[in-house]
Amino acid sequence: MPRVKRGTHRIKRRKNILARTKGMMWGRKSKITLAKVAATKSGLNAYVGRKLKKRDNRGLQQTRINAAARELGTSFSKFIGGLKAKKIGLDRKVLSQIAMNHPAVFAKIVNA
Repeated sequence: MPRVKRGTHRIKRRKNILARTKGMMWGRKSKITLAKVAATKSGLNAYVGRKLKKRDNRGLQQTRINAAARELGTSFSKFIGGLKAKKIGLDRKVLSQIAMNHPAVFAKIVNA
């Protein structure tokens, strides 16, 4: 069986890991054993953070809709219930943007 030299693959793998930890402090940016752990943990935290961002944005949208609806004399739950009864299919993201940027349009939606 012929001998296999793995120098280029090893260097490429090492460069990829060190590229992911570029900008980190101490040995995590230069030592491969520390960089592997740091890259894995940072990737995991980034994945979790993307999910948390969606959760936080949904809560923010609901807060904005509630604040705008209460100025017009109704609550969030009554407003959403009324929308479902009238079969108005606007999602919370669009409603929060309308409430923030176009209060007159939002008032018409609440009155409907």
